[in-house]
Amino acid sequence: MIQQLINDEKFTNIQKAQAGLTRLLANAEKSSSFYTVLKNDKPLGTLVPRKMWESLLEDLEALSSPYYRAFIAQSRKSKRVSADRVRNLAK
Repeated sequence: MIQQLINDEKFTNIQKAQAGLTRLLANAEKSSSFYTVLKNDKPLGTLVPRKMWESLLEDLEALSSPYYRAFIAQSRKSKRVSADRVRNLAK
């Protein structure tokens, strides 16, 4: 997942972000990426399209569940877990 996030990262400077925020977010949404905004080559923040943000929040919510984390730990110990079991837990 981390490698995928790194691949999706783009960079822009603060002037371009201020001048074209709507365009940057539309481009990010279309390319499934996000922008790190820089000032003097130092990161100030990140522009993330809404769909990507909602997906990240959903992942964080799932990972905050002790039951979900316990299930992951159990799954890592066992050799196989059925896809149906994973789907049922995610509901």
